[in-house]
Amino acid sequence: MQEAILALLAKEPAHGYELRQRLESALGPAGGALNPGQVYVSLSRLERSGLVREDVRPGRKGDHPSDRRVYELTAAGRERVGAWLHDLTWAKVAPVEFHLKLVAAAATGMADPVALVESQRLELLRRLRELQEHARSEPDGPGSLLLEGAALRLQADVRWLEACERHWIEAESR
Repeated sequence: MQEAILALLAKEPAHGYELRQRLESALGPAGGALNPGQVYVSLSRLERSGLVREDVRPGRKGDHPSDRRVYELTAAGRERVGAWLHDLTWAKVAPVEFHLKLVAAAATGMADPVALVESQRLELLRRLRELQEHARSEPDGPGSLLLEGAALRLQADVRWLEACERHWIEAESR
C-alpha cells in the first residue's frame, strides 16, 4: 500500500482524501474494501521515513474551513517508487499490488506498464521452469503435490499477466 501511495504522489502532491479516492478508483470494485484510515496511517509512516513531506495549506474559500495537509514526494520517495516499479517480487496470486503498480506506472510515466508486465512474466516463467525441474527430479517425493500446486498457480498468474498485457496495449492505442 505504501508504494502505491508514493507512486500516486509521484504524479502530483495530494491530500489524504484525494489519495484514497485515487486508490479506490484504481482498484475498481475491490476499492470498497479499502480502509480509509489505512491511507492516513501509511502517510504518517511514509513521512516518518522521510519519503514524503507534509505541507499545511489553508483551505480555499468554500472548502472545509480547516487547513489541508498536502503530501508530496521527497527525492528518497521518488527513488523508492522507481525501485518498486521495477521489483519482480511476486508473493501472491494476481496481486492487487501489481495492478496498482501498473496503474501507477501509467499515471506517472515512470515506467511502461507493458514492459513491466513482460518483465514480470519472464520472471514467473523462470520460476515455473525451476519448479518443473524440481518436480521432474522427485516426481513422487513428499513435496510433489506442493510443487504441482505452485506450478499451477504460476501458470494461472502468467495467463493473468497476458490479460494485463492485452489491456495495457489496448489502452496505449486509444
